[in-house]
Amino acid sequence: MKLTSLETIRPTVQPNVCFVRLHSEAGLIGLGESFYAADSVEAYLHEAVAPLLTGLSDPSPQAVAALLAPYTGYQGGGVEQRANGAVDVALWDLLGHTSDLSLARLLGGPVRQSIRTYNTCAGSRYISSSVRQTSANWGLTQTAQPYEDLEAFLTRPGELARELLDEGITAMKIWPFDQAAERSGGLDIGVADLRKAIGIVEAIRSEVGSAMEVMIELHALWNRLAATKIARALADVAPYWIEDPLRPDAADAYRRLRDDIDVPIAAGETCVGRRGFLPLLTGGSIDIVTVDIGWTGGLTEAVKVSSLADAVGVPLAPHDCTGPVSLAVSAHLACSQPNGLIQESSRAFVRTWYPEVAEGLPKIENGVINLSPAPGHGVRLRDDFTEGPAASRRVSRL
Repeated sequence: MKLTSLETIRPTVQPNVCFVRLHSEAGLIGLGESFYAADSVEAYLHEAVAPLLTGLSDPSPQAVAALLAPYTGYQGGGVEQRANGAVDVALWDLLGHTSDLSLARLLGGPVRQSIRTYNTCAGSRYISSSVRQTSANWGLTQTAQPYEDLEAFLTRPGELARELLDEGITAMKIWPFDQAAERSGGLDIGVADLRKAIGIVEAIRSEVGSAMEVMIELHALWNRLAATKIARALADVAPYWIEDPLRPDAADAYRRLRDDIDVPIAAGETCVGRRGFLPLLTGGSIDIVTVDIGWTGGLTEAVKVSSLADAVGVPLAPHDCTGPVSLAVSAHLACSQPNGLIQESSRAFVRTWYPEVAEGLPKIENGVINLSPAPGHGVRLRDDFTEGPAASRRVSRL
């Protein structure tokens, strides 16, 4: 399976995404994807990764993962990790096309053919203008657009919950505390801000009761004191989990937080590899692993994280609010692992810009993602996208 070229493709509709296509001498293509700081990721891929891939006779995912582990950059989820993760996913996809097997089958599964999904309540332009996780990058628009679920949970949460439930979606994720964190630097939260955010969840409960599970995203914006206040205030409205209340490298603080609150804690989308997850899992600090396949270094590493979590009885809920490849690969991971619990998706992405750039997307019906039997992860970039003005391309011959 000798490689002939590494190609990057950038969509104008979502500037934070960088697609990676690896072409083999047999004419097959493996597709990967990176999200955040796409300019830097693309430069690293062509300047650092392409020379290392040149001339490899058997570029297996595990061998290339070892090859790309750099002396610097490997301890953080920065440009190197995200680029390496995209290459790893592309290699797995290429392996699937070569063997005519889906990723779930390559990983020893599937354990299940479908998995429940929850809707992350973003809008179609969420996190598209910069790499900052701030309300200024939420992509809120003044004009009415379909599936603007972020604006909806802030202003009409009960109505949104009813709409999702009518579609068969029984779980939703919102982040009503983020703006309060921006005001205080995450150091504390006042009574008014606490009540306002809790009121959003109460409105959902008032409209649909316990028929809708509610996840609370905290984006690692808080210190332990404030996170404890928030979690205790949320206990009465029974969140399915609170997510990333603290930075994931604050393992001791997570252990203390776990002892002090009574709601489940999900964490790990920005955690890097099994070594990053190890102190959280062995310390009993988190209840659900939300590994991001691209950010953690690829599918090769994500499988090891899943196995590590399973060894200590922690379920897997892969992160995805990034791109179509990530969604498909995450679904294959969750369906191939015995501890796969639920899969994140965002209908604002799935029904707007995803189909503009890709085909072969996983089918989502009645709140369930169904695995594609196609080789690899099943997603392909549309020819009219890759050849049109909505994409920029760069190629390195190997």
